[in-house]
Amino acid sequence: MAKINNDKKENQDYEIEDGFCIMKIHNKTVKKLEVFREVDKSFLQLHFCIKNEVKLNFNQGRYSINIQDNNSLLLYNPQQDLPIYLELEPDTKLITLLISIEKFHTFFSKEAGLIHFLNDDNKEKKYYLDKELNPNEIIVLNQIFNYGLHSSLEKLYTKGKVYELVSLYFHKSDNEGAQSCPFLEDEANVEKIQNAKKILINNMTEPPTLKELSNQINLPLQHLKDGFKHIYGETVFAFLLNYKMEFARKLLATKKYNVAETSFEVGYSTPSHFIAAFKKKFGSTPKKYMSSL
Repeated sequence: MAKINNDKKENQDYEIEDGFCIMKIHNKTVKKLEVFREVDKSFLQLHFCIKNEVKLNFNQGRYSINIQDNNSLLLYNPQQDLPIYLELEPDTKLITLLISIEKFHTFFSKEAGLIHFLNDDNKEKKYYLDKELNPNEIIVLNQIFNYGLHSSLEKLYTKGKVYELVSLYFHKSDNEGAQSCPFLEDEANVEKIQNAKKILINNMTEPPTLKELSNQINLPLQHLKDGFKHIYGETVFAFLLNYKMEFARKLLATKKYNVAETSFEVGYSTPSHFIAAFKKKFGSTPKKYMSSL
């Protein structure tokens, strides 16, 4: 088992079902947190860093991989065991899924062709993939941390959310998504869309209109709309709304901001509008959410 020795509610390591485990870690200390766990070669590892940075060490620390904020790392090596040795910086949040390859095959028994490391040519080869989390994955990961339900329902809720997370991670649209979109084969266009996302985040309280945004990144309006949807899986303002609501929830969770202050911080001039948006997103008013923490 992992050596996790601070907050029991937020730092957990348990089996969801046979061959399927979750590690949920939040380093609330001001020091680096080390986590050890034995993992044999029959398991693949999915690491999701949703805040700050995690270092994953191998061979007694002689080799390491850094998992950046809002990034994921998939590891599978059927040739040797890969024990987990993590170093988490202060206030880092990480969710790790350990799935036996036997269990994993049951998820995709009819769709194994879509997961290329499951096919006959690759199933005995090691596999590594790091990629940026998309907004939908980030939302589900935060919901796993902030479930807000009675403890008796936690494991049931977490199980459902973990399956949702796996589905989102391996999701491949019918039209092959960004990989087959000619517009997104141009790296300059991709960079412009990524810049649009940064502009939205940096100007969350007073975001530009779609036309203003397209002018700022020097991209036609329709290309902005289509490209953003391809890369991030949402429309521009659906992404912005989700980001604002998640940002607001994090502020409320600190208990340093009241509802009116949080409303202002995310760009709402009228708290009632913020409360309505928050309730629509999370099914609870900000005040009830705060009291549930």
